[in-house]
Amino acid sequence: MKKRLFKATAAGLLLSTLMNVLPVNADTLTEFPLSEEPLEMSLIAPGTGLAEWKDMPTLQEYEKMTNIKWEYITPPMADFSTRLNLAFASGDLPDVIFAAGSQNLTRGMEVDYGSQGILLPLEDLLAENAPNLSKVLEENPDIKKSITAPDGHIYSLPYINHSSISIWPLGPMWYNGTWLEALGVEEVPKTVDEFYDLLVRMRDEDPNGNGQQDEIPLTDVKLDTIRLYMMASFGMKSSSIEEVDGKVRFAPSTENYRGYLEFMKKLYSEKLLDQETFIQSNEQKKAKGQNNQIGVFQDYFSYFTLGENEKEAMNDPMFQTLTSEFSPETLAVASPRFSTGTFAVTNKAKDPAAAVRWVDYFYSEDGYEFINQGPEGFLWNKGQNAAGDEIKLFNEEKVDVEKAEDYRGTITPAYGILVPLYETDLTAIKVNPEDPDVTEFTEFLRAETEEKVTPYAEVPFPITYLTKDEQDQISMNATDISTYVTEMEAKFITGTVELNDDTWADYLKTLENMGIEDYVKVYQGAYDRWANS
Repeated sequence: MKKRLFKATAAGLLLSTLMNVLPVNADTLTEFPLSEEPLEMSLIAPGTGLAEWKDMPTLQEYEKMTNIKWEYITPPMADFSTRLNLAFASGDLPDVIFAAGSQNLTRGMEVDYGSQGILLPLEDLLAENAPNLSKVLEENPDIKKSITAPDGHIYSLPYINHSSISIWPLGPMWYNGTWLEALGVEEVPKTVDEFYDLLVRMRDEDPNGNGQQDEIPLTDVKLDTIRLYMMASFGMKSSSIEEVDGKVRFAPSTENYRGYLEFMKKLYSEKLLDQETFIQSNEQKKAKGQNNQIGVFQDYFSYFTLGENEKEAMNDPMFQTLTSEFSPETLAVASPRFSTGTFAVTNKAKDPAAAVRWVDYFYSEDGYEFINQGPEGFLWNKGQNAAGDEIKLFNEEKVDVEKAEDYRGTITPAYGILVPLYETDLTAIKVNPEDPDVTEFTEFLRAETEEKVTPYAEVPFPITYLTKDEQDQISMNATDISTYVTEMEAKFITGTVELNDDTWADYLKTLENMGIEDYVKVYQGAYDRWANS
């Protein structure tokens, strides 16, 4: 039990190492205090339940730095969407909506409430009060285009993540390295044919060495996580709308998708794909991993599934998307590396400019470090290494290092939710002064990503806003289309419905009747508007 707890904690510390840590040559364009006179405002945000925000040392210290005091309205995450919608409906809104995320403060809501004047346009306020974010947007013009609504206004500010592994659209697929060694495999497959051959060997040659044919070469839960990687091997970047050379298409209606279905059907029929893929839970999948029964799988880190430690996990190669007749060049799916809806100012705001000045600090290196790790004396203390360099050391008087992430969640709101900030690779807080700046496992992840993902990565479709009319048009059939495609994927792969010319034609005809052409047309218009902005 203790070992498992350590692994979970180590993952949290690793994420801090990769993304949330001490900057080198840190700077900020923010000047404090932000208000000459004491100012009081209010915000609503999803609470994580670890601590009251008013008691968090990071926010207490920031109040002193800025001369701005906040009333924090933090309903539990499970209730946040309801509370926010009620606030909009009643008009009883705070000054600021913080860390809502695009699932709670949707882009459709931004367009709607922005057009009514309930959410304030921020672009002029940014120009005058947000030098740090303005600099980031100037250096990343696609982000600025993507946070701008069709009417030309910016109604919410983004969470931006430019750390080295943020290019992952989700956790990677991994190979069981112990099995590869048992099979004498020195290089991971590059083509779908090589991948198929390896899966056959995993099924037939007893790589787990127990004398039983109990190996499951490839597994997932409802294909929810390996789908993107396998579709990319057939030249697609999305399981829905994607852009290819300026043209928008619905990937599941392409011949590429039929090729993907044929391949996955082959894997399923030959028991190379887990026969319980469409019915098992994530816990059941991981139990198979702990029992050394699976060869290829998806997880954020391989040891989450296989039950290894970090050193052992460095033996598990990252999956590289494959080439095929549909995709002769390697294609990887990239995350857009930012999301919308993390900071909005309402028409109730007493001082919108001060609110923007307040959040802008978090888009600087100093501000990112501060909001993530808090002030000195809590999570960390200053120290020196043998060379006399200033470093950060865990404050072990307050922090159990194995539970450091849990403790961090009590001192800062930047835990478990997407807050408005600009995240980059920074240097880790250390347990011992002579610990390396970057762990071996972190270096392994970065190297695998740089080799197998970054050179080939493409964003499927830019983050865009739809007009009210466009939203109304797609909302009528978006859910039905998605449900139908997912159901038919499972039926084609498992053989419940035979995949042939007739059934494929029926499938395409059903999509046509559901309005897929108009659906694509809406997104083509949105893409053109984005590309030309």
